[in-house]
Amino acid sequence: KPVQYVKICSLYGAGFYYIPGTDTCIKIGGWARAEYNMNAGGSFNPIHSSTFTRATADNTIRARALITFDVRSQTEYGTLRSYIASGWNSTTSATAGVNSGANDALYVPRAFIQLGGFTVGKAESFYDFYVTPAYSNTTNVLGSDTGGGGDFVAAYTAQLGNGLSATISAEDSQTRQKGIIGDTYIAGPMLPDLVGNLRLDQAWGSAQIMGALHNVSVQGTPAIGVPNAASTHAGDKWGWAIGGGVKFNLPMLGKSDNISAEVSYAEGAIGYVGGGLGSFAITHGGSTGIGNSADAVVVADVMQLTKAWGVVAGYQHEWNANWKTSLYGAYGKVDFGTFSPAAADWNYSQIGSRTIWTPVTNLDLSVDVMYQKLGTAGVTAANVATTTNSDQSAWQAIFRAQRNFWP
Repeated sequence: KPVQYVKICSLYGAGFYYIPGTDTCIKIGGWARAEYNMNAGGSFNPIHSSTFTRATADNTIRARALITFDVRSQTEYGTLRSYIASGWNSTTSATAGVNSGANDALYVPRAFIQLGGFTVGKAESFYDFYVTPAYSNTTNVLGSDTGGGGDFVAAYTAQLGNGLSATISAEDSQTRQKGIIGDTYIAGPMLPDLVGNLRLDQAWGSAQIMGALHNVSVQGTPAIGVPNAASTHAGDKWGWAIGGGVKFNLPMLGKSDNISAEVSYAEGAIGYVGGGLGSFAITHGGSTGIGNSADAVVVADVMQLTKAWGVVAGYQHEWNANWKTSLYGAYGKVDFGTFSPAAADWNYSQIGSRTIWTPVTNLDLSVDVMYQKLGTAGVTAANVATTTNSDQSAWQAIFRAQRNFWP
């Protein structure tokens, strides 16, 4: 038989070729990364530990690799696409005496199918607008961005013309779930989150408005010492979030210059204000700052939804083909209302800058520095006896080398 050479597929852009013997096109890509984190866990995870001793590491080293497969073919219903991104991650241990091998892990941030406007599988939430990696190495600048780990979605997108689209999506509620404070525990997932957006993409940039509904439900609290007693619990409530975002391309300032911002407000769905919005605890010596995160507070089987709002923005400037610098920041506030004085209202602020040097094509060497502050922190029973509660702040830095090999 004659040799069947690989044939370039030009239907979907650069990098695709036909799988031999089929009319299906595939593109393989990915990257390899090494980074050194100072005073940060992983890629700039905010400090969440309430105890920092000589047994815990201030610095960590991480290696990560990702492979992507983009497979497409034409059908009577349009382009059938499947996309997979799978990788391996290894991080040095943050605790003395623990082997770093225990932190090796496989992860799959993307595995989805698209056809005729439908998207099903693990993709990115359709609520998201702000793209964190465009401005920072961190995955935890506190805007709504599920891009790093992905989200389970079942969505339909209608193209309305002139760059305007509308999407409705059912998404995994646990991705945004932030727990309950009070005399009960959060229930297992009852219903998916319902997400919708209206988006405009044009040459000048893009804009989006979005909203989400999030079911908040709790487990029953049975009477202690009474066998087979009926449990009581607060009734379910629907949390919600609304937001908007805008991005402007600024080629008059630099080839790839752009500025982007996103703002969100939520009640009972504070995970939409910040995808990385977890419970904060920053300790310096005998002083601790606490910021609890929960979708609701329950007292005597009565539920009160938590309120939160936040804004995140970033700007990137391209000095020349080899150098880029970005400036980014975020601010937000969490309000627990009247039910939980022990979990006081708190706010966060973050500001940082990243510079990337690209000495050769597809090799990025970057330095990212971020400052974050936890303000008006609350008090919890766990730390009152041993520490003084106060506002806290921290500096963090990350040095990264990344070799991209997508076409």
